[in-house]
Amino acid sequence: MSVPTPRRPILPGAKLFESLPGASDPAAAAEVAHRTAELLVRGARSSEDADVIARVVKLADDYGLDELADLWSDAPPDSLPGTLWRLYLLRSWVHTAAEDVSREYATGRKYAEVHAVVAGVADPPGPTEVKDMVDAVLRGVATGDFATTLDRAAAFARIVATGRAHLADDGHDQVRSASRLVEMADQLQTAARTERAGQLW
Repeated sequence: MSVPTPRRPILPGAKLFESLPGASDPAAAAEVAHRTAELLVRGARSSEDADVIARVVKLADDYGLDELADLWSDAPPDSLPGTLWRLYLLRSWVHTAAEDVSREYATGRKYAEVHAVVAGVADPPGPTEVKDMVDAVLRGVATGDFATTLDRAAAFARIVATGRAHLADDGHDQVRSASRLVEMADQLQTAARTERAGQLW
């Protein structure tokens, strides 16, 4: 089914799969994931509509992280839907654990000053500031340079990972979770380079 690019981007919501014939098929589901991600990023970026921007930021709040996971979580990390999944996962995590994240960020930026400049969290980096930063990143999906948006998210994840590793007091679990954050940062940074090359789809 051909989907024309709308003037106001379609955002995924409940019953998305049921609305598209054959979407229960894995190949069709992958096509749906890429199509919705492209509409969200490429369509929203050309819109000045404040409502679209607000909906981009609150997509996971409005439809649930599980709904987005159904769309994008199986997509490769070097794809547009896979990249969006990581951005929304990062935002949801920060909003859920803002106190811990702000503490880890404050510690990590002492060891990663260059990344702190890229991330752009206000000083001092309290819970409100880190939540504002991830919301600003998602606003960048709709209005800014997408590669720069990914660079900011990658820098933020790397700083928090550094802080978590330095604050680790229970050994293996915290170090392992810090390592996963570094992996996410690497994936987002790779996606930024791919986006600049015009090859992120």
